Amino acid sequence: MKTFRSLLITCVLSWLCLSVYAQRVDTVLVHSAAMNKDIPNLVILPDGYGEDGADTYPVLYLLHGYGGNFKSWLQVQPELPRLASEKGMIVVCPDGKNSWYWDSPVNPALRYETYVGSELVAYMDANYSTRKSSGGRAIAGFSMGGHGALWLAIRHPGVFGACGAMSGGVDIRPFPANWEMSKSLGAYKDYPERWNRHTVIDQVSQIKPGSLAIIFDCGTEDFFYKVNEELHRKLLYYNIPHDYISRPGAHTSAYWKNALLYQLVFFDSFFRK
Repeated sequence: MKTFRSLLITCVLSWLCLSVYAQRVDTVLVHSAAMNKDIPNLVILPDGYGEDGADTYPVLYLLHGYGGNFKSWLQVQPELPRLASEKGMIVVCPDGKNSWYWDSPVNPALRYETYVGSELVAYMDANYSTRKSSGGRAIAGFSMGGHGALWLAIRHPGVFGACGAMSGGVDIRPFPANWEMSKSLGAYKDYPERWNRHTVIDQVSQIKPGSLAIIFDCGTEDFFYKVNEELHRKLLYYNIPHDYISRPGAHTSAYWKNALLYQLVFFDSFFRK
């Protein structure tokens, strides 16, 4: 009986170790020289990372929304580690504060475009088995993070090959008094041209058709629904291929949890090309 009990305990402990390994989630501090501070990031490694014979892994960078932090995506979608293993990709969730992922022309302490688009990518490529090309990198996010994902992908075409937004604030100008954006850009009434230059929808003309895999979606009850519809029309006007999804839903975690499942399929397909 003791032998059986010992064997059972050993099997249970082994299973727990494998489960922990399969769900490996690390908090990693990465130094930003541009902001002279260490920034926390969630790094999720797929099951078998480093042991399954794969030389490199694609990386999906997931950006949180206003008021969130680097843990937000795991709270929205607790199954994210399992999904990363299912798709065989590394997932990185940086802390972007309430920066909107710009390099602020007003506050030099807010340089999150440089951090995510350059410093963090360089750190991941130097310390993990990543695919070191735009074909192995995608970036997505919800709300403020949706804006940030498209902003970074459009402005850094050699870094990211695919991007996605869920309920994204893809045109900031209808909301000049919201979400601390004026702290990064100055007041809209004083600097309208600066706001034009820092909104995603006005970056569309910079996209070379076919150079960037784009997916975005927004619920019909979302306060960002109208600007997402306008982005869809503008991409059509410029003949830029993209996937756009609109369905019932509001600006909620439940919507983003579901939306991520669609976008993971899109990114998985992109990575496999």
